[in-house]
Amino acid sequence: MNVEFPVELSGAKSSTLMWAHEYEVGAQALQQLRNIAALPWVHGVRVMPDVHLGKGATVGSVIAMYQAVSPAAVGVDIGCGMEGVLTSLTAADLPDDLSGIRSRIEAAVPVGFRSHDQPVSIRRLGLDPRVSDRLWGSFNELHKGVQQRESKAQKQMGSLGGGNHFIEVCLDDDDRVWLMLHSGSRNIGKELAERHMSIAKELPHNADLPDRDLAVFLSGTPQMAAYRRDLTWAQTYASQNRATMLALVMRAVRESFTQEIRFDEPISCHHNYVAEEHFDGLDLLVTRKGAIRAGAGDLGLIPGSMGTGSYVVRGLGSERSFHSASHGAGRRMSRNEAKRRFTVDDLIAQTAGVESRKDAGVLDELPAAYKDIESVIAAQSDLVEVVAHLKQVICVKG
Repeated sequence: MNVEFPVELSGAKSSTLMWAHEYEVGAQALQQLRNIAALPWVHGVRVMPDVHLGKGATVGSVIAMYQAVSPAAVGVDIGCGMEGVLTSLTAADLPDDLSGIRSRIEAAVPVGFRSHDQPVSIRRLGLDPRVSDRLWGSFNELHKGVQQRESKAQKQMGSLGGGNHFIEVCLDDDDRVWLMLHSGSRNIGKELAERHMSIAKELPHNADLPDRDLAVFLSGTPQMAAYRRDLTWAQTYASQNRATMLALVMRAVRESFTQEIRFDEPISCHHNYVAEEHFDGLDLLVTRKGAIRAGAGDLGLIPGSMGTGSYVVRGLGSERSFHSASHGAGRRMSRNEAKRRFTVDDLIAQTAGVESRKDAGVLDELPAAYKDIESVIAAQSDLVEVVAHLKQVICVKG
């Protein structure tokens, strides 16, 4: 049992428990958390050890609301999350030069702003087509402002995006090879989120909020129904996007070896989403923005940075955290600050031994821009148990 955490956030108007000390969290992020906790619909806030400033709502926060949802508490990348799978390969099977495998992965999965030239055939990848059939069969029910985006969304299915999204080949402590990736709902999720955020800000009940970015939708209203519809669709899109990418990466890896390769059941988890859950005798809408569900037995993935490794974890079902844990190491400085303070030489040094990009385009993603992943894991020992520690040998960035 972790005897150090949680701690109460000072000055919070509703129950706010933190798996981090206030002195470790920036003043702006602390104020964001207090603003969130002051909303009249909030039952409680839980703050993960990877907490840092976000837009409206803090990244690394779990917000349980009664009959209300704040789109900013989900974020613009609806359904963003992780996918990982253990392979039958071992370190001994990997070639000394990993650039060929990296090139195959980059050829299979578009990164950055790129997308596929044509929609990926789900059936050819061996995925269940019913999920995609439901997605595209209900596209015309989404917000009218995205109706011209269907073709783009179809071509972006199975693409990585940029920023902190990645695809990795990793080794665990037993030298077994894992594949892992991090991505979300691409442009269509962002467009849906921003359109609903704009709608929420104009609703009368949000007029006097301490931060208009925290505007909420209320249960029983047409605006809430429309948001929940589009939110659910985007969460499904994000999950299918990751499943498609993982299938493409698995195929690229298969084509890199002559022997047969087996894959375990994938581990999949959202970390920007809303779920209906029951705590403290109440049916609540629980928003995790930069947090994963860590119910008893739930498997999850908590990545560090592109040079420090990641963790496979199993949830312990902590009621105090609303069955939640961190989604990663969490940034300790902004992207602009990282670019000011570090050079490409720093990036090269900090990603030594990893087959990856080593250029100014990913400088803001270097390990020093992130919190120490081991400390983040240690701070939540009462929330998750470690199943495996992974260290990347290949990292593909957008």
